[in-house]
Amino acid sequence: MAQLPSKEQIMEWVAEHPDANSKRDIAKAFGIKGAERIELKRLLKELEGEGHLERRRRHYLDAERLPPVTVLELLPPDGSGDLFARPMEWHGDGPMPRILYAPRDSDPALGRGDRFLGRLVEVQGEDYQYQARLIRRITAAPHRITGIFRKEAEGGRIIPIDKGQDKEWRVRHDATQGAQNGELVQAEQVGPKGRLGLPSARIIERLGDPSAPRAVSLIAIHQHGIPDDFSDAVIAEAEGAKPATMKGREDLRDLPLVTIDPSDARDHDDAVAAHIEDDGGATIWVAIADVAHYVTPGSALDREAWLRGNSTYFPDRVVPMLPEALSADLCSLHEGLDRPVIAVRMRLDSQGNKISHNFHRGMMNSRASLAYEQAQAAADGKPDAQTEPLLDSVIRPLWHAYGLLKDARARRQPLDLDLPERRIELTPDGRVKSVNFRERFDAHRLIEEFMVLANVAAAEELTRRQRPLLFRVHEEPSLAKIDALREVAQASGFTLAKGQVLHTSHLNRLLAQSEGTDFDELINISTLRSMTQAYYHPENFGHFGLALKSYAHFTSPIRRYSDLIVHRALISAHGWGKDGLSPQDMDRLSETATHISETERRSMAAERDTTDRYLAAFLSERVGSEMTGRISGVQKFGAFVKLDETGADGLLPIRAIGNEYFHFDPDAQMLIGSDTGLEIGLGQRVTVRLAEAIPMTGGLTLDLLELDGQPLPRGPQKGKRGRGPRPMSTKSRLAEIKRATKRRRKR
Repeated sequence: MAQLPSKEQIMEWVAEHPDANSKRDIAKAFGIKGAERIELKRLLKELEGEGHLERRRRHYLDAERLPPVTVLELLPPDGSGDLFARPMEWHGDGPMPRILYAPRDSDPALGRGDRFLGRLVEVQGEDYQYQARLIRRITAAPHRITGIFRKEAEGGRIIPIDKGQDKEWRVRHDATQGAQNGELVQAEQVGPKGRLGLPSARIIERLGDPSAPRAVSLIAIHQHGIPDDFSDAVIAEAEGAKPATMKGREDLRDLPLVTIDPSDARDHDDAVAAHIEDDGGATIWVAIADVAHYVTPGSALDREAWLRGNSTYFPDRVVPMLPEALSADLCSLHEGLDRPVIAVRMRLDSQGNKISHNFHRGMMNSRASLAYEQAQAAADGKPDAQTEPLLDSVIRPLWHAYGLLKDARARRQPLDLDLPERRIELTPDGRVKSVNFRERFDAHRLIEEFMVLANVAAAEELTRRQRPLLFRVHEEPSLAKIDALREVAQASGFTLAKGQVLHTSHLNRLLAQSEGTDFDELINISTLRSMTQAYYHPENFGHFGLALKSYAHFTSPIRRYSDLIVHRALISAHGWGKDGLSPQDMDRLSETATHISETERRSMAAERDTTDRYLAAFLSERVGSEMTGRISGVQKFGAFVKLDETGADGLLPIRAIGNEYFHFDPDAQMLIGSDTGLEIGLGQRVTVRLAEAIPMTGGLTLDLLELDGQPLPRGPQKGKRGRGPRPMSTKSRLAEIKRATKRRRKR
């Protein structure tokens, strides 16, 4: 009679024989026959119940290991361009293993999200646990949706939270993953869309209660696919980093450098100082955190930073490009601590022109971490205990240099938009407490002008040395967009000259015409919308908005990968060390430019959607209230109104405007009543009633009460004389918002 194996012996054998692990195989391996099989079955059930083994069909698998053949999903390339995959099924208690996808030359090309059957081989001594070879491709990347699950007898439905989607999705009872009614879920399409009925989906992730505190930004993170978890390897690398030493660095610790940031800033990546020269000019220092010292090419930190491209900022959280051990500690220029920097010294003449610059790799020690309000108060003659000792050595020289840069800016004439920034303040439990506009000080503008000048110096330095870099490019707006802006200007009573090469000075004259009028904000917003989107590129096409011939991002390497590339280029150009621009960095500069331009747009979209949802949540308790605003957009389906108090955008559906039909005049950007001749156009003041606020989509629907201070005329509606517009149901309003927003974004 064979002796029964111990649980440990069974687990070891299963791990060593992944291809032969049925109960029959195990029994044969240990010589177990007859009635002893009953005891073996009991042992296997105990191991299964304890979570050590997993039974799939008739085979037992080590729950902490993957089977040799499994279905995988391809992930986007990491910072080194390597492709990894994730298993579609993982039942272990530990972290999901990393799987490197190693395609052969003969394999078909796979894209992000594609599913394939792969053969796995375990590897040792790498930062991944398996290597996968393609057996066959299964499906292309399925369409994904984020929404609210509504449970039904035969499964349920998913109601999308994206404004651009208005069709619900059906979920079979065996594809719900146990989701509860009202839960936020992420799902993917299964099977082809039918011509009739709802498309089918299966839930792949349960995201929890959508009304839970701070769930708003979580929705955007999942909806836009923003990576928000660092791997163990990345965390270990960050936490294992040691403070930089003076080796190979200049000692800049005697410079009166300070940081000036928002009062709630957690990281400080730039410091400034200035000295007034005898000729009336100034010497400016801008010191930037030396992130390249810690994030070296090809490291786990570098791959993750490349993948994220930039940090993403929400009212309740930051999804950082780098782990907190670096972003908030070793790379942050905290007061009183030695920190490694790459600094640029710039000499200004008495007119504010930069006449020279030079770069340094050194060690600094911040004299103070100041808030914008604090620095401004000191400059205005109201110093506090911290800024009083800094007046002569720090504050007055900084403001003198800023005065010179303001004069130079006035001559250069960059685009002078005045767009107030909203500040959403949350309660400790994540509810919206208030929505205000951030106050702008000269302290803000000082830092902006110093950073712009440092970015120009970096671009000029690397261009002069003929070193590869990433430029920040902003091209001229198209003729079509300028024509559209001209129509808005004319409808508002202003002029934008025709028939000449466009310069930012022409746009500034338009902005100056509207300043202080009822159309001020409208012209600013319309001018912004006419601009092309800035992006990164290895070639220099200039920066139209800043009116600069050469511009690169150098000043924020903690939160932008572009700046890290520029830092490495400067290190290589000056021969400061081996952590400069690598051959791989240079080979894929175009790919990096495209990738980080896309991640920047992704973050902007996520931040915008989150703001819209927070605003809708804030206003949801004021449904039925009257509010004032201004018409900010006109389309054939209705008008958009920017509300005065919050800056939120709401939709006036054409069905809810008045008791008549309205015709849309696209040239005049106007809706015209067919019976009364009532004209609704850009810039008009309105009083509206908030009819609906939908926090889950961020949509606001409005009813029009007054136009330019006058109540609406009660003209009859064609075919329904004497009757007003039919009231819209909640479902109709939601559909109207989604359709309108989708059309508006296409424009």
